Order: sequence, then structure tokens, then C-alpha cells
Amino acid sequence: MRDTSGEWEVSYYRTLLNSDGVLMVGGGQSTRVAGIVALSQGVPVLPVAAFGGGASQVWVNLDKTRNGAGDADIALMGDDWQPDAASRLVACLLRQRTQRLSAEAEARRAGRFGALRASASLALSVLCMLLAIAAIVFAPGAGPASVKSLTMLLLAPLVAATAGALIRHSFETGSSPLRAAVRGLGAGLVSVLLYCASQLLTVPALLDTLDVRRLLFFTIPLGFSAGFTFDLVFERLRAGAGPVAPPGVDPLATTPAVAPVAAQSGPPQVGAAPQR
Repeated sequence: MRDTSGEWEVSYYRTLLNSDGVLMVGGGQSTRVAGIVALSQGVPVLPVAAFGGGASQVWVNLDKTRNGAGDADIALMGDDWQPDAASRLVACLLRQRTQRLSAEAEARRAGRFGALRASASLALSVLCMLLAIAAIVFAPGAGPASVKSLTMLLLAPLVAATAGALIRHSFETGSSPLRAAVRGLGAGLVSVLLYCASQLLTVPALLDTLDVRRLLFFTIPLGFSAGFTFDLVFERLRAGAGPVAPPGVDPLATTPAVAPVAAQSGPPQVGAAPQR
């Protein structure tokens, strides 16, 4: 593709991004800038410091940004020129290129594996959501609480919490789907148990006429939300969910503080009612 830039520097530095390697011998400011650009982009560089110039300055910076070069390679680039130096320097540049190609291939494999894992998490989350919805369809009618009804009441929201945690995990990188599912299960279990406990405190005879299907319409979305936002649930549990007192107000005070009123002394002011 033809470069339409009118400045040679733009075309020159742009070609460095697609280069397999950069060999620098002597040179001035442009050589030094080209070496710094190549180092910042991970392009293999070979600054021959024996001839000075900009290449020697790049060799000094190579100690901070290795760019795939080992200690022996850096020492070779800084040695005096020898009859067999050319072949050894070219071999050094080829080793850097091989390492760069291996790193790029590993990054592509990691990207494909991450995409496959995210797809598997989404597929499993869809299956969990279908199972949670199926629990509403096959839930028993209203009646005394039994092992089957209580199991369905607690298990369906946990399955929904797993679905929410796996969907949340598909948007993240570097985390395990199993760990996300376990944390989602914990958040869903805590949220559903707290809801059931509040209902039992409000209606003590709830287990005598337990309507599982009606409760599942609320507990399943509750479990899904807890699993999807499990980090917020655990953060609230660690911090405590108590009201925050306004600034300057003692939350342990039982009666409001009343400012003392100073007693007036001397003759009554004009307009005051006379004492009898």
C-alpha cells in the first residue's frame, strides 16, 4: 500500500510496526528514536554499540526494556567488533524474533481458550435458567411444607444464582468459572435464606400452607440478582447493612441534646409582661 504522507519520518517510523527486526549500526537521533519505538512495540532490535552513535544509546536503554533479549545477548551487542560478530549478532536477532512469534502464538491460544470458556459459561448459564424456570412449572401446589417443596424452594433460586454468576463471569477475564459459580451460590443462598427468614417472622404459619410456586416467582429473580452481583452482596455483608448517622450526630444517643438556656438577670426588658 502506497504511503501518502509527505514526510519521510512518518513513513519510516510506521514501517517499524510491521518489521520482523531492526538492525542499528551507528546513526544519529533518528536511529535512536527508531530503536525506542521498536522497543516500545516489542519489535526485536539489534543495536550494535561498537560503532557508537544512536545505536549505542539504544543499547543502553535495552538493559531496562529487555524485549526478549537475555544477558548474553545484551553483552554481545555491547562487545567490540570481532571477525565472527556478524553471524553471532544475526543469530541473536533471530532468537528474539522466535521468542516474539512464540509469545504471539501463545496469546492467540489464550484468546481462543478464553472465548471458548466464555461460550461454555454462557451455555451453562442458559441451562441453569431453564432449570430454574422448569421448577416453577413443576412446583407443587399450596399445602403443608414437605421435603420436596422445601428442596424446590431452596434449590431453584440457587440454580438461578449460578446462572447469574456465570453470566457475570463471561464479561470478566482471568477468573475461574468454577470459583464464580461457587461465589454466586453463596450469595444466592444467603439472600434466599434471609428472605425466607423474614417471611417466617412475619407469617409464622407460612409452612402450614406453603405455596412454593408463588414464592418461586420472587425467589428465583432474587437468586439470579444475588449471583449476578455477588461482589456487592459480599461487600455489604463485610461492611454491615446498618444506617449511617449524619455528621455530628451520636448514633448511641437516646434523647436529643438540648442547649442550655442562660437565666436572665436585671430589670425586665421593655415590652415584657410585669411580674405579679
